[in-house]
Amino acid sequence: MTTTAPAPAPIPAPTTNGRVIALAHYAGRALLEGVLARHGATFHQSVTIRTLAVAGESMDRDELVAEVDGYLKIGESVVRGVVEELTAAKLLEGDPAQASRLRLTDAGRELHDTTGAETAEISARLYAGIPAEDLAVAGRVLELITERANAELAGA
Repeated sequence: MTTTAPAPAPIPAPTTNGRVIALAHYAGRALLEGVLARHGATFHQSVTIRTLAVAGESMDRDELVAEVDGYLKIGESVVRGVVEELTAAKLLEGDPAQASRLRLTDAGRELHDTTGAETAEISARLYAGIPAEDLAVAGRVLELITERANAELAGA
């Protein structure tokens, strides 16, 4: 008498939850940190440089610290340390027109542009073939989760 094993149960489609989001984040961050390490930069430095690059010419030091801390949730004292590292490395400098403002140096802008180009290539591979509608839905869901988490943190 022969018996056949039951067919394995189908694997359910993944759903969005904290674990799935975290795994995607850390996998992508590991790729980014590989790019940054080749250029002698850290993740926190990259976020700080990008924040200044997006701001334009210059940004108030306290505003920069608050904004980066809002993104990374690492504490203002840690962000101030990152700003000091970047200033010592001559990637940021004080704005001669206003002492309370910071701006990227030419070296800081070059680092931003170079690492941005390298990570754009990686991102293109990661997102290749994903329908625009799916990316739009994922973006809306992640923005809503971020808003809710920030509201929870603000109420804590």
